[in-house]
Amino acid sequence: MYSRHDMVWLTGRGWDAALARALPGQHGAMEQWKQQGWPVVVRRDEAGAAPGTVSLGLAMPPDAVGVKRRIALHALESDVAETAPPLSLSDAAHAAPAHWRPDLSALVRSGLPLRAFGSLALQAITGQGYLTAKSDIDLLFHPRTRATLDAGLALMAASALPLDGEIVFPSGDAVAWKEWAGAERVLVKGAAAVRLAPVAELLATLEDA
Repeated sequence: MYSRHDMVWLTGRGWDAALARALPGQHGAMEQWKQQGWPVVVRRDEAGAAPGTVSLGLAMPPDAVGVKRRIALHALESDVAETAPPLSLSDAAHAAPAHWRPDLSALVRSGLPLRAFGSLALQAITGQGYLTAKSDIDLLFHPRTRATLDAGLALMAASALPLDGEIVFPSGDAVAWKEWAGAERVLVKGAAAVRLAPVAELLATLEDA
């Protein structure tokens, strides 16, 4: 039902329950998220999580020394008011600094199935300052065919942008782009676990066309 990086909006009851379990020092950020109506993000299911719950998280903007504090939380599925996939690159690109925008626009025009997460997405959603001079652009690439996979990876490898992120296969399994090139086995991130898998297994989930 939920995929990693999906956006989730909680009900008031869901926020109240999460705040009741918050650790010292977390309440201020969580109250801000609740009051602003910002979404939290689906993360990998924790081992031993109770049935009917979803594992979520939020990240604060980097502090003065560049540390981005993250808060893990859980919610009952019944306390989820709304869900949405990660922002499309076209919806997130406006939050990028001006010197990135021409190359981002070229990626958008390519028609590749790209979605944003991480700092670029959070800045677009909240309007807060997540991006720094050291930031990567975290993208999710969702190819359905082998041709799209090959074309997309070639285009992104040629980009001058500081791109990072994951290839998300039709099964929902995800692999970091940087681990893909030339590998025979890769670390696969699933909804509940991480495993090693042959590249051929993942390629088999793509259409030939």
